[in-house]
Amino acid sequence: MTALAPTLQAFFTDYLVGQRDASRHTISAYRDTFRLLLGYIHERTGTTPNDLDFSVVNAELIAGFLTMLEDRRGNSARTRNARLAAIHSLFHYAALRHPEHADLIARVLAIARKNTDSTLMTYLNENEVHALLAAPNRATWTGRRDHLMILMMITTGLRVSEITSLTRADTQPDAPGAHIACHGKGRKDRITPLETGTANELHTWFRENPGPPTAPIFTANGTNRPMTTDAVAQRIKHHSLGAAATCPSLATRKITPHILRHTTAMRMLAAGIDITTIALWLGHESPASTRPYLHADLQIKQRALDRTAGPHTTPGRFTPSDDVLAFLQTL
Repeated sequence: MTALAPTLQAFFTDYLVGQRDASRHTISAYRDTFRLLLGYIHERTGTTPNDLDFSVVNAELIAGFLTMLEDRRGNSARTRNARLAAIHSLFHYAALRHPEHADLIARVLAIARKNTDSTLMTYLNENEVHALLAAPNRATWTGRRDHLMILMMITTGLRVSEITSLTRADTQPDAPGAHIACHGKGRKDRITPLETGTANELHTWFRENPGPPTAPIFTANGTNRPMTTDAVAQRIKHHSLGAAATCPSLATRKITPHILRHTTAMRMLAAGIDITTIALWLGHESPASTRPYLHADLQIKQRALDRTAGPHTTPGRFTPSDDVLAFLQTL
């Protein structure tokens, strides 16, 4: 009998932190997964996490947990797969340390990812971009902050977590070479150039809001604390509702920070920039992550259609010239 608690603790401290040096985002995601799993197991078996034996956490229990995520919590298949990936990582770690549970571990590792639908990329067109940028009331401090924040997200393509973590030391708004340095997903650092208009507004913002190099650029109103990602999403939602008055197409759209990131990529694609450069700009690990933007661009598909000549064939139905082919045609 092997207690689960020591293995789970060693998985976080020795493996994720000590060996992999995993990012805080990965650790937080894995932590949340096992909080949910242990709570589900306690609900099903009545066993507290500290007293839980490894042999209890079998494939049937894990499958029930994954089903609960979708049925009760309303999680998508992608979220379900992300939780399963965390569980698989723990069981891979435990495989060499607890050979007495090899059969149980193999059954858990055999649980497959669920297929997910491929959805079209959502982004803003130029009219919607202009309407959204015009929505904040720039006569107020909050409006000026929100306008600069939205402008920077659209022109740089930074993730919302990268925007909220920006400090004054991360920016260089002076020409030539105006840019932002950010510490991105997967702890990959990158430098993103700033458009002249964005750099000028950033200069103006710094003059209005002086502070030390470590000060965050976007702070909660009346504080020195950086805005949270949820607060940024709420402000974008608020302004998109206001922008719908002049741009009705926004009325039925749910505008999120990630849609602004998609908008950056689609604007670059429309300007003729190749997907490899766009992948580097956005901080994607592989250009494969950028290919969905190609599917979303109707102009690319229309240009391909315009270059395709129509088939020169005689209209009519195919008539088999052989009894066997005729038979096959009926199947």
